[in-house]
Amino acid sequence: MSPDWELTATTILCEDVDDEVTIIVNGDGTARCTGSQKYAKSNKAAAKELKDRGKKLGRKLACKDPGCPTVAKYREELLNKK
Repeated sequence: MSPDWELTATTILCEDVDDEVTIIVNGDGTARCTGSQKYAKSNKAAAKELKDRGKKLGRKLACKDPGCPTVAKYREELLNKK
């Protein structure tokens, strides 16, 4: 059964990139994250930003897309609601 909505989104603090990202889930079950557009693509400026931020935090930062468990969990929670 399809959900009674076309699209839903939420903004979270993603621990993987230490930045706010928006997770978007469409009614057809597809999901994406705005963080992957910025951090998972080959973007030298974003890569440097993650490296510098990671040094300050003392840990490695990296986008986990494709297959991000945070996106998958949010998608599943929405699609399993009745």
